[in-house]
Amino acid sequence: MVSIKEKLKKFVEHRWVVFVCSMWDLSFTGTSYMFGSISPVIKSNMGYNQKQIAFLSVAKDLGSNVGLVAGFISKVWPVWGVMLVGVVQNVVGYGFIWLVVTHRIPSLPLWMLCFFILMGANGTTYFNTAALVSSLRSFPENRGPVVGILKGFVGLSAAIWTQIIAMINLPDQASLIFIIAIGPAMVSLTFMFIIRPVHTLNKSRPSDESGFIFIYSICLLLAAYLIGVLLLENVFDLDQNVINLFAIILIVLILLPIIVPILLVFFSEPKSIDEEQLLQPSMVMQNETSSDKSISKHVFEDEDKSSNLEVPPRDMIQFQARVLQTVTSVVKKIKQKNGPHRGEDFTLTQALVKADFLLMLLSIILGCGSGLTMINNMGQICQSLGDNNVNVYVSVISISNFLGRVGGGYFSEVIVRNFGYPRLVALAIIQAVMALGLSYYTIGLVGQIYVIAITMGFGYGAHWSIVLAATSEIFGLKNFGTMYNFLTTASPIGSLLVSGLASTLYDYYAEQQAKHRNDNELLLCEGNICYSITCGILAVVCLFEAGLSLIIVQRTKRFYSQLYGKSLASS
Repeated sequence: MVSIKEKLKKFVEHRWVVFVCSMWDLSFTGTSYMFGSISPVIKSNMGYNQKQIAFLSVAKDLGSNVGLVAGFISKVWPVWGVMLVGVVQNVVGYGFIWLVVTHRIPSLPLWMLCFFILMGANGTTYFNTAALVSSLRSFPENRGPVVGILKGFVGLSAAIWTQIIAMINLPDQASLIFIIAIGPAMVSLTFMFIIRPVHTLNKSRPSDESGFIFIYSICLLLAAYLIGVLLLENVFDLDQNVINLFAIILIVLILLPIIVPILLVFFSEPKSIDEEQLLQPSMVMQNETSSDKSISKHVFEDEDKSSNLEVPPRDMIQFQARVLQTVTSVVKKIKQKNGPHRGEDFTLTQALVKADFLLMLLSIILGCGSGLTMINNMGQICQSLGDNNVNVYVSVISISNFLGRVGGGYFSEVIVRNFGYPRLVALAIIQAVMALGLSYYTIGLVGQIYVIAITMGFGYGAHWSIVLAATSEIFGLKNFGTMYNFLTTASPIGSLLVSGLASTLYDYYAEQQAKHRNDNELLLCEGNICYSITCGILAVVCLFEAGLSLIIVQRTKRFYSQLYGKSLASS
């Protein structure tokens, strides 16, 4: 009979607890998507124009996506050390932004504000790296669902914080920057020693499928609940007690996934010896080692007993050994020259010379750059069309981002496992949908802000769940932390390229309108024209990205048919 103490120890060390705590941590650390909510107060309090806000936006994107340092130190530092660095950067970076914007310290030049927002946003790369690396190593056979769900909760973070902030009832919009500074840090400190890799065999278990289905159901329930709450808050003037109740229900829904490890540890039936060995790879290795020793012992005993048999000449044995050594050396040199093949473990430098990696990088530079630019400019888009519900649209983006990451991971998993097609087929489809959403805004039809918020949020989120899962399949898991953080640099690079275009067009039309108003001080653009040309250009860019994704599909078709051939044959 297993004691309660042993079960509690097993519960804390269970890989599903690691995964659930990673979900909770990332649910509150994706605050970089709230820039659309804090940019208007920074612009008004600091007296910035749109180009200066665009500089801050790019600095924020660089910080939240360039995590090469996090990737490198995750190889040598424990997970809690990686998360602690993120906590410090988040508090210091956003803390200084809050102090400057609220005029608690003297005003700083723009480049210093860019530095501090970059530092604060960069803290999220440490949280993401710790959670993703720990969970992928704990669930090596479920990469699509793991990446999709974790990155999905990052995208949902803004919507979760919006509801919690509504419950707190902040005195002003600048206080939101303070919440962003300390909120994620407090959550990460709570789970700092729980999130770590739980090493396991590359073997999927029956409980995994039911566990992921349950969590997918919670994800859909969360998204539906948040959409319903947003609609109610937008249509009715709700009492503060009702808003508090909505926030409490939301927190309960976020906590529900812990049911999975509770059932597995406390209420599941005792496992057989074979199942226990699957859960303890070290035990399997010891058994294999001991069995090898026993086999070797029997072989030597047999050799002693059969000493009468004819033994090959000594010169012949030495010749065979030299031939074997030469062949092994030649094979190693050929492999080092050509590098690893798809599905093997690549280093970052080896991946950078591969066409698959470079095409994937270019595709997400353009795709994520397009989506992120529209997300960052949501405050100005609403302002240009005379809509004051910026927080509502930021929450819509957050929910769509969440659904894109979760749905993208699930959709791509269905494609590879049920049909054997490359994972990036799903990405090409989603990039085409993004092009349709941008075209809708260009035309200026009814509900254009909702359409652009949903399609950009969904498309941007789906990029990350699909691309990261594909990267781990094609280039291996050994150096995934480094490659993940390198690929995330695509987002700020794309944002830098595209946001420059968007801000230039915005300021041009703002200047034209200011001349007609005889007011050259207020550079405020009004009307659909402010972003319609930008959206038209980005629609063409998204179609080009879809073409790049299809090229990768063609190149990796044979690899995926071999990789998932067994699952297709069994089905």
